Amino acid sequence: MAGITSALCTSFKVELLEGDHDFNNGADAFKVALLKANASITGTYGAATTNYSDVTGNSDELPNGSGYTTGGYALTNVNPTSSGTTAFTDFSANAQWTSATFTTRGCIIYNTSDG
Repeated sequence: MAGITSALCTSFKVELLEGDHDFNNGADAFKVALLKANASITGTYGAATTNYSDVTGNSDELPNGSGYTTGGYALTNVNPTSSGTTAFTDFSANAQWTSATFTTRGCIIYNTSDG
C-alpha cells in the first residue's frame, strides 16, 4: 500500500556518518520536492526511501504548473547547531510557493549534489 510517513531516511543517516553531506561549505545543494495529493500516488516514502529518483521513478512528484516547478524549491544551507540534546540544521528561507493553486500530500528533502 502506498503512503508517506514522517521519517529521516536510513540511507541519509549512513551518508552523514560517511561524511557525504556538507551543510557548511555550500558545495552541497538541497531542495524540497512536493508529492502529489491525489489517490494515484504509487510509492511508499519513509525511512526506507533512498533518494529523489524514488519519487520521480513512481511519477509521484507534483507536476509542473499551478505555481510549482518539478525538482522542487532550493533550500539555503546554514550551519548545523544544537539545542539541549538535539542537533539540527534549519534551512532558510522557508520554502514558499507564491500564487500557488495546488494541493500536496508530503515532501522529500534531498541533496542535489549527491545522488
